[in-house]
Amino acid sequence: MTRFRVSLGHTPTTEPRLAERPFNLLCLSMAFVLATHATHLPWWFSLALAATLAWRWWHRRHGGRPVSMWIKLPVVGLLLAVVIATYGTLFGREPGSAFAAGLLVLKTLETEHRRDARVGVAFGGFALMSALLFNQSMVATVVVALGLVPALGTLRAIEEISPPRDPWRAELKPALLMLAASIPLAAFAFLFIPRLESPLWGAANAGKAVTGLSSTMSPGEMGELLVDDTPAMRVMFDGPVPTGEGRYFRAYTMLYFDGRQWSQGFISYPPVVGAATGNLRFSYHVTMEPTQQRILPMLDMPMAAPADAALQYDRTVLANQRVQSSRTYDATAFVNAQVDTDLSPALRRAALQLPPGVGPQARAMAEAWATQYNHDAQAIASAALGMFREGGYRYTLAPAPLGADRIDDFLFGTREGFCEYYASSFTFLMRAAGVPARVVTGYQGGYWNSLGNYLLVRRADSHAWTELWIAGRGWVRFDPTGAVRPERVSQGAASAAAIGNEGTPFIDAAWLHAMRDRWDVVNQWWNQAVNGFDALRQRGMLQPFGIRRADVGDLAVILAVGCSLLVAAALGWALFQRREGDALDSWMRRLQRKLARAGVTRRTGEGPRHFMARAARSLPAHRNALERLSELYLRSRYAHDEPPPELVKQFRQGVREFRARGMVK
Repeated sequence: MTRFRVSLGHTPTTEPRLAERPFNLLCLSMAFVLATHATHLPWWFSLALAATLAWRWWHRRHGGRPVSMWIKLPVVGLLLAVVIATYGTLFGREPGSAFAAGLLVLKTLETEHRRDARVGVAFGGFALMSALLFNQSMVATVVVALGLVPALGTLRAIEEISPPRDPWRAELKPALLMLAASIPLAAFAFLFIPRLESPLWGAANAGKAVTGLSSTMSPGEMGELLVDDTPAMRVMFDGPVPTGEGRYFRAYTMLYFDGRQWSQGFISYPPVVGAATGNLRFSYHVTMEPTQQRILPMLDMPMAAPADAALQYDRTVLANQRVQSSRTYDATAFVNAQVDTDLSPALRRAALQLPPGVGPQARAMAEAWATQYNHDAQAIASAALGMFREGGYRYTLAPAPLGADRIDDFLFGTREGFCEYYASSFTFLMRAAGVPARVVTGYQGGYWNSLGNYLLVRRADSHAWTELWIAGRGWVRFDPTGAVRPERVSQGAASAAAIGNEGTPFIDAAWLHAMRDRWDVVNQWWNQAVNGFDALRQRGMLQPFGIRRADVGDLAVILAVGCSLLVAAALGWALFQRREGDALDSWMRRLQRKLARAGVTRRTGEGPRHFMARAARSLPAHRNALERLSELYLRSRYAHDEPPPELVKQFRQGVREFRARGMVK
């Protein structure tokens, strides 16, 4: 009876061991995949995987023995435990990509034969593609495409019989040509493969805000986001463009304050939008980067929501679904708007709420203002703004840490901070003085791209300000940050942060700004033409050809016919192209052309030995050169499995130097 037992040793195989060149290319492919994922993996995790990959390359290069199964199994278990401990789950984009990258690196520990390398390359291609789930910019797409070059070079090197002697570019150049040849088929598939209504990567990132904004705010929370220079949205205007002071894009309003953090709260708000009046001034179009959130920033003051979105009671706009890919929407903004001139009792109570025991000094000062100005909201606000302007307050992106009482510590202690510090304390002061107030966060400012004729709003432009409810006027915007640093409002976040910094003429050079404009126009085109190519645009793509609305059947037929034609063209090119042979044959044909001009033509079916001998008899002045070339050719072609590069080089040099004078009659 046959007995079965579990073996942790290496399975015997007759397949030859993988050569050094393909293993090096495989490690290069894995390093490329790891580099594409490093931007969203923890730095220590990427560093550990890179060190493991480097050790494995060094270990095999120096003739190390195959890694034991007793080492590989615990390492895989450790990887699983680390991923779960870091992310809390094994499912989702971040933990899934971390686990895949780890398994890919650990695969090299058991890569000893061609089959292992093929499996590693296939898995590496999948992991490389998954990097696009995090970043679909043009640069990221090109980097991922280039990552296929070492993978294809690995597959090519695996199939070579003898160890290659050519440099690495001999492996990578054909792979690059193969990648270029696949572009037409990839473009055709991109256009005609039926697209999903929503992307597969629509799951939200757990606990990760990517817009530069949040539904909560506390001093210090936005410090890192303010220096994030990545685009948030691009805005094009049909007519006049608002000045810097008018570029406020509202996102969230916050009524509840617990002494440390502002939030939207849990108060029962009116289900309908309050009345508003205003003059139409700006009509604009927004192209918004994906945020995984529902909020749509709107230029103050919106009166209606775009399609597939709803206008809330506080004039913020929520989309029906999360913004999981680049989204465009049209909107209008009103100036001199009067919003909620009648304030409900519930909203009034919420807009006056203050936590007990917080900011006693601030309360006393605000109550004194209320008494001094006879509860005039506008006068009280002017007094607070004057205090910020003349009281020694400073705008900085790196403020000193605040104590337990953030309000009093900022107003009477550190006196330095950025927008959320000033908006938080100003709103607190107004409530303490009996003026209904709320915090608003969104974007303010932006950079005007004169080449693309649009306003580029970056995450660094995230901002916080205050709205006060004033009788007869409704909610009115006040920006206390502008009292301390007017440049933040008139010129944007970048200019405000740069005030006082000297020695940056290179950064402010006109040619650098022009390059930035051009590059952002390219990015905008990529977002609209590629990332924004959704199912709706695909269905209307064939309207110029008489198909008003292309359904899945139409796209499938076009895809099948087009792919068949492309495959037929590729097969025809492969079957009927001129067979050039290897480099040795190429130089032999060149020698034959030189001899033909001298009157010696190779006959049909004539072998190289007889042809070269006849040429030597016909050209006695070149007998020695032809006999040497004949010997080099025959030895290169028939004495080795593959022509040695050094003999091919000698033959090539001889053919170049050969000059025929004419045949003897």
